[in-house]
Amino acid sequence: MVRLLILFALLPLLSASAQPNFIMVFIDDMGWGDFSCFGNKDAQTPNIDRMASEGIRFEQFHVNSPICSPSRCALATGQYPQRWRINSYLNNRADNERRGCAQWLDPKAPTLARILQQNGYATGHFGKWHLGGQRDVDDAPPITAYGFDESLTNFEGMGPKLLPLTMKPGDKEPGKIWGDAERLGKPVTWMQRSKITSGFINAAIPFIDKAAAAKKPFFVNLWPDDVHGPWWPPTDEWADGKRGLYLAVLEEMDRQFGQLFDHIRSNAELRDNTLLLICSDNGPEPGAGSAGPFRGSKTTLYEGGTRSPLIAWGPGLIDKAKAGSVNTTSIFAAFDIAPSLLSIAKIAAKDIAFDGENIAPALLGQNDVSRTAPIFWRRPPDRKTVSDKLPERLPDLAMRDGNWKLLCDYDGTKPQLYDLAKDRAETRNLAAQHTEPVAAMSKALLAWHQSMPPDNGPALGAQEAKPKDKKKP
Repeated sequence: MVRLLILFALLPLLSASAQPNFIMVFIDDMGWGDFSCFGNKDAQTPNIDRMASEGIRFEQFHVNSPICSPSRCALATGQYPQRWRINSYLNNRADNERRGCAQWLDPKAPTLARILQQNGYATGHFGKWHLGGQRDVDDAPPITAYGFDESLTNFEGMGPKLLPLTMKPGDKEPGKIWGDAERLGKPVTWMQRSKITSGFINAAIPFIDKAAAAKKPFFVNLWPDDVHGPWWPPTDEWADGKRGLYLAVLEEMDRQFGQLFDHIRSNAELRDNTLLLICSDNGPEPGAGSAGPFRGSKTTLYEGGTRSPLIAWGPGLIDKAKAGSVNTTSIFAAFDIAPSLLSIAKIAAKDIAFDGENIAPALLGQNDVSRTAPIFWRRPPDRKTVSDKLPERLPDLAMRDGNWKLLCDYDGTKPQLYDLAKDRAETRNLAAQHTEPVAAMSKALLAWHQSMPPDNGPALGAQEAKPKDKKKP
């Protein structure tokens, strides 16, 4: 009887010492202001909003690139994506070479998944990959080469996949897109594009349950290719225009995520020992999503391109007094996630030099710590402008150090300096009034830029500056 009493007394301690589970939800092309809990008045995201009401909402979180593949690389590795020549979205072989990009992420790169796998975690990737294996790049490593036990992806990754069927009002038969991707991995399941997020969730939940039954901690990437265009909402939710279609897909994605959130919440063991993070890979496509109060969009180094909403949920791990709170002061970025989760799991990553820092106390609501080193960015080499319709020539480099944000060209010219504490919309360039911060920050930013492997941004930027030949009538 005494032994039983001792055992029961120890159960809470045993539970608390168990390694936590991690779920990383990484949404595609969604703006800072698109969740209704981040201010969206045009659409409602009640399932995600509930996670925010039970967790912590972070307002000063950044991703490490304003475009897909490098942003994903930083989250996966805890390092600047330029270290691995993942400088823009990975495309076909010739275009990757043209821009000075690698064809795929080097399997020698450190990955959070591999470190966790080597320390007893079950690891699964469900959703978009886009770090190699797309278009005609059909010799990339499989996703499992990066430390995942299982994977299910779309047309931008090697391995088993879900591919989209498309329907719009009036269609009698579904269409198929990305059918050529069948050669990039099997088995292939075709399903309606409007429901494909649920397809990844329906694969992730059995993986989670299997790990839980085996008493193994798990790490799951759930990276939907919503809300990236083109947009295919359910036919009965069809809307007019880019913005309307985008919002319809956003609300449908939120509905589908409700299944995952309810599954974790309804299981006491999962609820009390799982940390779930939700954010976006970069800013929104112009005219579709919303960057909220911030300037810029996808592909730009202004805040609208790199600042992402972030929600941390974990009722058994996060300080209960912080449930439903908003962290407005912690400044950190996606590459800080890997060392932070390893710290929470009490795993030492030996011989790995992360660019990210451990900000676990902020994620767990213990304090409002920020990273100590600045955050640096380099624009995608092919994006000196957003598009022909938005021809403004954009800065090449950016840096955030505390509340100061500096943007400039590769040689340090055309500096723009903003005080984000007073001007988060980046409307008042203070470079002429604050020459000392500009000089110090420019020196640090150029040194970082020159320390990274080069890409073809300078040459491509010069080409974009040349006047385009007018088409003959």
